[in-house]
Amino acid sequence: METKVLSSGVEYSNLPANYIRPVSDRPNLAEVTDCDDIPVIDLSCTDRTELVRRIQHACRVFGFFQVINHGITGGSTEEMLKMAREFFHLPLDEKLKYYSDDPTKTMRLSTSFNVKKETVHNWRDYLRLHCHPLDKFVPDWPSTPPSFKDVVSTYCTEVRELGFRLLKAISESLELEGDYIEKMLGDQEQHMAINYYPPCPQPDLTYGLPAHTDPNALTILLQDGEVAGLQVFKDEKWMAVNPHPGAFVVNIGDQLQALSNGRYKSIRHRAVVNSGKERISVASFLCPSNEATIIPATQNGSSAVYRNFTYQEYYKKFWSRNLDQEHCLELFKN
Repeated sequence: METKVLSSGVEYSNLPANYIRPVSDRPNLAEVTDCDDIPVIDLSCTDRTELVRRIQHACRVFGFFQVINHGITGGSTEEMLKMAREFFHLPLDEKLKYYSDDPTKTMRLSTSFNVKKETVHNWRDYLRLHCHPLDKFVPDWPSTPPSFKDVVSTYCTEVRELGFRLLKAISESLELEGDYIEKMLGDQEQHMAINYYPPCPQPDLTYGLPAHTDPNALTILLQDGEVAGLQVFKDEKWMAVNPHPGAFVVNIGDQLQALSNGRYKSIRHRAVVNSGKERISVASFLCPSNEATIIPATQNGSSAVYRNFTYQEYYKKFWSRNLDQEHCLELFKN
């Protein structure tokens, strides 16, 4: 019987046919360069003007940056990565209790991206959780490993606080009131994807996740400290974002591109895999409330690049398509 997930204990000596990308759509790993100039922003900087200026530069030129001295302890991030690894190393029948291919579920283990729609799959399993409000969602979370709920709840709370600090600085960097974005996005939802990329026999033929932008407002990514895999598309080429000790990668999502009227870019990024080691990453997504209307902030008489839309409308459209189609935001242009 074919298993529903890759983290099944089966080792593959060859890539199964339904994971092999067409020749025109392969990662070309030999052509990827390191992104050496990615901004690393120290959030303990006491000069607010300088901090906001750095964030503005990063959002405008890169669409992503790394943050250090962010207030989340190394113990918390290490516990989170340890918990992720323990979950994916659970016995298969224990994990499969949480399996679903229904993207509307608020807690599910799944594989690839959207297994119902795809013809070629991605070399990835993931546990997706809704995280706000915690008291609503935590009861449905996995009860194994035993400390899963406690560790992940603590981490979610800390990441949410960090996200709000970043949104305030991003608001200021757009010359808006500090609480402008937070008010616009409403009572923000928070989702998490705990990603597991097993060792892959032929990493040059497939992806962990193909190129995409994130449909939400802001993504805060915790990378495995030792195993690289995140790549971003900048200056017409793919670049590797190697883990920086103690840092989170922050990237602008589609909603902030729309809200900034296109001044800030939602960066295309992808995850590649490797043959030698498993890789874990934990992506936390701050999302507008479903009813929030995204209105581009026009300035100095400029016209709106995008029409007004609700997040619910956008999210539905995003999930109805394949991940590697044209940028979903293109469909919302004026």
